[in-house]
Amino acid sequence: MREKILRNAPPGGVMLNLYPDSLGENLSGTAAFLARDEVRGAFSALYLLPSVFHSDLDRGFSVIDYEIEESLASRADLDAIRESGVSLKLDFVLNHASARSSQFLDLVRNGDASEYRDFFIDWNAFWQGKGEQTAEGYLQPDPSLIRDMFFRKQGLPILMVRFPDGSERPYWNTFYQEIRYPRFSAREWARLLRLTQAEATTLAARVNAALDTGKKPAGMDWPEGTAQTAIAALESRRSYLGQMDLNVNSPRVWAFYENTLKKLASYGAKTVRLDAFAYASKIAGRRNFFNEPETWQMLERLQVLAAEYGLALLPEIHATYAEQTYAKIAGQGYLTYDFFLPGLLLDALETGSASLLRCWAEELAKNKFRVINMLGCHDGIPLLDLRGLVPEERIESLIQTVVARGGYVKNLYGQKNAYYQVNATYFSALGESDRKLLLCRALQLFMPGIPQVWYLDLFAGTNDHEAVRQAGAGGHKEINRTNLTRERVENGLKRAIVQKQLELLRFRNSFPAFGFEATLKLAQPEECRLEFVWQKDGYAARLNADLEEISFSIRGTGPAGEALFCADMEGLA
Repeated sequence: MREKILRNAPPGGVMLNLYPDSLGENLSGTAAFLARDEVRGAFSALYLLPSVFHSDLDRGFSVIDYEIEESLASRADLDAIRESGVSLKLDFVLNHASARSSQFLDLVRNGDASEYRDFFIDWNAFWQGKGEQTAEGYLQPDPSLIRDMFFRKQGLPILMVRFPDGSERPYWNTFYQEIRYPRFSAREWARLLRLTQAEATTLAARVNAALDTGKKPAGMDWPEGTAQTAIAALESRRSYLGQMDLNVNSPRVWAFYENTLKKLASYGAKTVRLDAFAYASKIAGRRNFFNEPETWQMLERLQVLAAEYGLALLPEIHATYAEQTYAKIAGQGYLTYDFFLPGLLLDALETGSASLLRCWAEELAKNKFRVINMLGCHDGIPLLDLRGLVPEERIESLIQTVVARGGYVKNLYGQKNAYYQVNATYFSALGESDRKLLLCRALQLFMPGIPQVWYLDLFAGTNDHEAVRQAGAGGHKEINRTNLTRERVENGLKRAIVQKQLELLRFRNSFPAFGFEATLKLAQPEECRLEFVWQKDGYAARLNADLEEISFSIRGTGPAGEALFCADMEGLA
């Protein structure tokens, strides 16, 4: 299996990561950016986040369908990027689909007669015989069966769905859910309940205010004799917003999976990131997060489908170093993310010690793990992933440092020590130091793996607290998702920190000494210093980095020892 999977691995150049509207109003801005003289040659791949598809939540990660969102991108944009020599990496959200997907809307409209009846997970059918029926209409599983189950939110992961016959059915919903009711006008209430205009005006204001606070129709006070009619009117017209879990045991879901992979390949994708794949396998009494061996069986089946279209799969998962999940995935020959590097670099700069960074680089090289690494990304900085690799007190210190520099901590459903990620731009997490950012970029580019570059890191973006405020509850991730106008891009390209990063990126993207087939020699002459030497076909790339001086030097040489590239901190304050 390993050889079959690795045959589809992508090339080892540099990857730019952004939303379709990150650099201008739409993807044409990115195509124009990649074609600029200052940028050309810096990137060989583009990781385009899923708002490029029709979606409605979490800035793309609740996909309605995998057609191109015309307001943000076009086939012409994708073709222009591909024809420029930049390949595409796209997302496939395996665990769930939007409640506005055609499949879920068909289920709501047709109920038991829907051809998508088993496309989603009927909670009661799943737990049949393994729990007690509640007055609310859902099965409460036996405590022993959910004691170890991993939850992403408080309460059971269900959404009550109203069928055409008026019955309520619970469906599995791991992530976000919301039931929305229509806001009737006074005229509509007057006609429906035969009220006077004055009575209807008062009722409309009261009902709409109650709905705005999350109150359900059955819990409201209604004029005498009208409750049944009023509640039925609202309930029959309710709609849903959310991410509905897919039933991986359904043949229709697997047909959907295959059609989606085919579609992504038709857009020019070479790599497909499997989002939320670890939640897809569900078995009563299990943790239901990376169930084994079922998750492996699912990945192998997906790999067979992906291979037909020349796609490399990148399973995305957050787990601590102590759990060794990354090693299991990489050991099976799959690409995986290096979610440890962002925190290790911060720790190295804060402590002045390169020891853990060296150990991690040696582990990757020794085991020939194929990873994609990064500094920042659309989600945040995954510091808790470091558990088992970095002492607990140092992890907590890093979290506090990033928060003190303006970052946010999002606890997982309010639990202390269950931070999913710390939200900040990487530049702000570094104390907004140009020298530290450039040093981190140099170290990233010399670490084993494919470097992925978050667009806002390239432009040394700072924490966007105003975007968080405007986004409201749950908008913490917007701190690191600022869209840049073309004018800001133009001005940013004049900054030394941006120009120097692009210089390093062009070198890393094209210099022959790098790649999965190259050899790496590491040395740590002092606690605060690291030396990397990559070699292949007579070419060599050397990095000397000093964490205390916040400095580095890079030298690239050819087969005859001739100097082909040199870079350092010169010109940066």
